[in-house]
Amino acid sequence: MRDSHDRPVATATIYLQIQTSEQILTAHTDSEGSYRFETLGEGTYSLRVETNGYGEAAFGPFVLGPKEMKRVDLTLESAFFDEPKFIVAGVTEATNGGVHGSDTVWRSTEALAKATASLSQERHERDEKLGNAVEAVREYQRAAELNASESNLFDWGAELLTHRAADPAIEVFTRGSRLFPHSARMLLGLAVACYARGSYDQAAHHFFEAADLNPSDPQPYMFLGKVQSVEITQSEGFAERLGRFARLQPENAWANYYYAVSLWKRRKDPEDTQTPAQVQALLEKAVHLDPNLGAGYLQLGILYSDRRDFQNAIPAYRKAIEVSPVLEEAHYRLAQAYGQTGEKLNAQKELEIYNQLSKKLAAEAERERSEIQQFVFTLRDRTSVPRPPY
Repeated sequence: MRDSHDRPVATATIYLQIQTSEQILTAHTDSEGSYRFETLGEGTYSLRVETNGYGEAAFGPFVLGPKEMKRVDLTLESAFFDEPKFIVAGVTEATNGGVHGSDTVWRSTEALAKATASLSQERHERDEKLGNAVEAVREYQRAAELNASESNLFDWGAELLTHRAADPAIEVFTRGSRLFPHSARMLLGLAVACYARGSYDQAAHHFFEAADLNPSDPQPYMFLGKVQSVEITQSEGFAERLGRFARLQPENAWANYYYAVSLWKRRKDPEDTQTPAQVQALLEKAVHLDPNLGAGYLQLGILYSDRRDFQNAIPAYRKAIEVSPVLEEAHYRLAQAYGQTGEKLNAQKELEIYNQLSKKLAAEAERERSEIQQFVFTLRDRTSVPRPPY
């Protein structure tokens, strides 16, 4: 069972009826969209599927012979609105909006760029005084040319990265890392710049380098947790390092949360019960350590929904919204859960809230895209690619 974008549809209800009988068999799709009916006799069957948020689909009538196995793939069309684009659970991969990668990756890139900039309070204070982004880059460049300190080089690269000038930022951070090989933030800046350019293998290498430089430092792991590129999250070493984060800092709520999410993303076998149990334990510990961790409650709700345990999923989504009202995915997921339990009015209410939040965030993202593109064009017009000092 897949949607129109070829993504699996979980928790859909499949109805199978044999024409010579009024009996209807039911099955539910798992997290991979798979379903199965076993020990069926020969005969003529009809198959129908329905789930909240999609139109119905049907197949048949079709004939099943003695001891015959038949595969039936169905596609569901969305009944309400365009599929959402989330950072936490990453349920969609939409086309890009003028920058590299999906909207999910774009938003995670913006989060990483802002996190990189936050590593330098001095840069932030200087930006407020300068105002003009291009002039700010000039100021950082001049400072680095006069004094190629770790701080000046990092601030220059971070300013470029903030405005998505990825290629010159890579050059600045690369040379900065050569001059200051023990600077974790320089490696993180380089990793984020590679990520912004779509060089995911290089980005993973530098993220891992930063995490291994001082394993007890939580900052590189916090950056890794924000990564959404499948090429990195499914790579060797990603879950391993977030697992190390959880082991080294067992009382850190984010350490438990990010490790849980990394395990959840890598699960493959729908019959695997050990991984979901481990994920649940980590998430429960995370929200116990930080009762305001909305993302933790959201992921718990997703886990419960995957089991069709809506009795527990709905309170988890509600708690996520209580502590993080603008968490758009929580409203969307809660609407889906309400739909599965027949609470159509509540489902519609949450969908309306989701739509309002989604439009607001989309407008903000589009404004940021326009500003960034204008900055890059202006930078190219006024100067060649910056050359950091040796």
